[in-house]
Amino acid sequence: MQGLGRHGALTAEEKTLLLNLELNPRRAIAGEVLWQESADVDLFCVVKEGWAYSYRNLGNGSMQILKVYLPGDIIGMRDFGFARRLAGVAMINDGVISPFTHQQLFELIGRSPALAASIIATVVRQQAMLTERLVYLGRYAAHERLAHFLYELYLRLKRIGAVAENGFQMPLSQEQIGDALGLSAVHVSRTFSMLRDEGLVVRDRQHVVLLDPQALARLVEFNDTYIDETLSPAFHSFH
Repeated sequence: MQGLGRHGALTAEEKTLLLNLELNPRRAIAGEVLWQESADVDLFCVVKEGWAYSYRNLGNGSMQILKVYLPGDIIGMRDFGFARRLAGVAMINDGVISPFTHQQLFELIGRSPALAASIIATVVRQQAMLTERLVYLGRYAAHERLAHFLYELYLRLKRIGAVAENGFQMPLSQEQIGDALGLSAVHVSRTFSMLRDEGLVVRDRQHVVLLDPQALARLVEFNDTYIDETLSPAFHSFH
């Protein structure tokens, strides 16, 4: 679980506690629904390989994608403290997930205040990403929404070593990107063409290259504070 281990040196016991959450990995296939919205909250999981997304089905038959999960992310923490799921979760491509239970999570929290603090920080950051999504969906034009989305993915993937020469694999369909950004698939295609013509982004099927990442960030006045994983010095006092 890369995110929880990034914030500082872990003790041997803390490393063991983290590993215990990943003892039962299983394969998951593209399109597999890990859980439906409003289902009972019984498990959480770590994404070991592949991408996933959380979503809400809307009354008009459309879908809103809320968050894209990458390898190392924890899925389901927003449901902690609720009896039923706030959103559904499905796999974007084939991958590996490691489910874990409330009991395992409670054990980790009870035995390590430092890891408990990191879990809180993880949940808060997930909420911050949803807040940022709300801001740019409500205020940005289509090309700015897509630019923000791509640059955010670029930063997140860069942190897990999945970017090479400013390029990365993005297994999202145009429809899925549209469901995340409130755009039609046709509009997504046109917007990619616009960013290409501006010399900012090139997409070849599932491979995306940011030709000028800094210019893309400037286009949307991107502020990465909400995905900055540097913890306050107060968190380090737990050790």
